[in-house]
Amino acid sequence: MSASSASPLGFFERYLSLWVALCIGGGVGLGLVFPGLFAAIARFEHANVNLVIAVFIWLMIYPMMVNVDFASIRDVGRRPKGLCLTLVVNWLIKPFSMAALGILFFDYLFADLVEPESAKEYIAGMILLGVAPCTAMVFVWSQLVRGDAGYTLVQVSINDIIMVFAFAPLAAFLLGVTNIVVPWETLLLSVVLYVVTPLAAGYATRRMLARAGDGERIAAFIARVKPLSVMGLLATVALLFGLQAQTIVDKPLIIALIAVPLVIQSYGIFLIAYAWGYLWRVPFDTAAPAALIGTSNFFELAVAVAISLFGLHSGAALATVVGVLVEVPVMLSLVAIANRTRGRFATA
Repeated sequence: MSASSASPLGFFERYLSLWVALCIGGGVGLGLVFPGLFAAIARFEHANVNLVIAVFIWLMIYPMMVNVDFASIRDVGRRPKGLCLTLVVNWLIKPFSMAALGILFFDYLFADLVEPESAKEYIAGMILLGVAPCTAMVFVWSQLVRGDAGYTLVQVSINDIIMVFAFAPLAAFLLGVTNIVVPWETLLLSVVLYVVTPLAAGYATRRMLARAGDGERIAAFIARVKPLSVMGLLATVALLFGLQAQTIVDKPLIIALIAVPLVIQSYGIFLIAYAWGYLWRVPFDTAAPAALIGTSNFFELAVAVAISLFGLHSGAALATVVGVLVEVPVMLSLVAIANRTRGRFATA
């Protein structure tokens, strides 16, 4: 069936914004009704890593990591412009623009509305979002704009390799610039837990399925485990908002304040990447996913690191949770913009 005649998304993906909204509302409601239960979940941790959240995050990431085909990296020379675009945006622009926006808003524009210590934690949470380029949701955004799936795999594969080595030092550098002391051990442990381990598991699974030389086995396996990724995402969202329920109810203004620079960052980064792709005459099926990858965040990793570094009820953790709140509706609006302007781009 042609791409134009059928949606590449399943039932859950098509209504993802609805499920996320329901989980946000349900999580907040459950957090207010059963605060003791969520307090018990918050205590279920080891080495500053909450084990329940870790399970949900691994459940969400692992199916997506099976999609990553490292063999596809050899095809990078086919269209280097798209890869150059997403790598420059992800690693040379986005982390620094997010740090700059956080400092601008919380050290200056919102300084009279937020306590200085809390402001530092909000900035830290935004920085962690900025240095974690999207992995798990990349394939959903690419499918929504009918991007080149093979090239998206190349972009994800190389981004993941870079993230293994660059996330911890870049996060530590930017957090240091904002006068927040961060233990390297915790950052490195988080990278191992939430990037290296699921990436290795996905690679091992893909190799095992590919031994028979039948690509259909890989596709069938991914189709079977794909619902686990959605379940992990929704469970993570519900749990995170349940843990932050009282703060969200008590401080709605803070949620709005954090959302402002995050929304500006998202639309600004998309505009930079998308306009660059257009001016550089990158084909739409490469340029659109590249811009969306640069705009979206690996919020699963950002949330996990924020919790590990600052605690479940910290301002940093709250900022990353607000990132979850903002991301889905913003990304869906950007997908709509991309699809409406498809005809203005060069063809492959």
